[in-house]
Amino acid sequence: MTDTAIRPGAAAPGVLHRRVGHHTTDAARARLRRRYRTEGIFKWCGIAGIAIALAMLATLLITTIVKAIPAFTQTYIELEVFLDPERIDPAGTRDEITLRRADYQALANNALYEFFPEVTGRTDRRDLRGMVSPGFDFDMRERILADPDLIGQTITVRTEMQDKYDQLNKGLISREVQGPGRPLISEQELGWYDALYEAGMIERSFNSRFFTGANSRQPELAGIGAALIGSLYLIAVTLGLSFPIGVAAAIYLEEFAPKNRITDLIEANINNLAAVPSIVFGLLGLAVFIQFFGLPNSSPLVGGMVIALMTLPTII
Repeated sequence: MTDTAIRPGAAAPGVLHRRVGHHTTDAARARLRRRYRTEGIFKWCGIAGIAIALAMLATLLITTIVKAIPAFTQTYIELEVFLDPERIDPAGTRDEITLRRADYQALANNALYEFFPEVTGRTDRRDLRGMVSPGFDFDMRERILADPDLIGQTITVRTEMQDKYDQLNKGLISREVQGPGRPLISEQELGWYDALYEAGMIERSFNSRFFTGANSRQPELAGIGAALIGSLYLIAVTLGLSFPIGVAAAIYLEEFAPKNRITDLIEANINNLAAVPSIVFGLLGLAVFIQFFGLPNSSPLVGGMVIALMTLPTII
């Protein structure tokens, strides 16, 4: 009879051996629970982070919209203005140059003086004149040039109030005196404003000048009209240059150009140009288009050409 050696740890003959799984022990199950718990916490932290980011974005958008809404309205004042021929056209010639040089702002000042006859002091009258925006002069001039027959008549003119009264009407300036020194609007100016408001001469309506006006030192006259037109011109120049050139170059390189080292070099350079920072193209436009070729400092023209160079690699 031959002795059979049994390896240490091996099951004895006749004994059924059952392998124990890696995840069936108590320690393994505890590790799995900890892992699942950690993954769950990480998942909810991610969801909470996304929710907080969305809440911050919504807060930013809502705050921006709420603060921007007042810009779409403007405070106006209605004045009964006498178009005094002695101030507008003393000679009665209706000469265009004479009509353009007339002091139309004085007509609005006289209308305010008539409404507040008790205001006689020089400083007080200066503050009273400050209620009407300088835009009255420009608008009235264009109106008289379009219809000189209005001279000598008394008409109702609706014009913008200066910015601080517009801010007061929108509730962006407190009526209370805050801080030392003279407030932004004095008590006397508040009294004038309230008197005009009670007389129905002040109203707030849609600010159409915001979409048609250009840059101005007077906030109530400023608008985005010039920026919109400039952007449209810039886009037109960019598309007019980049689209036909880019499409034509792409068709040539793909369909007609021979496959050699030169075309491979061109295609590699096109791919590299797509990664060039925009500031480099800006400096290129300044150095080449303006300083070397002497093109005018026109944002739509030079800017459109520079942006066309930037977009060409992507289009191709």
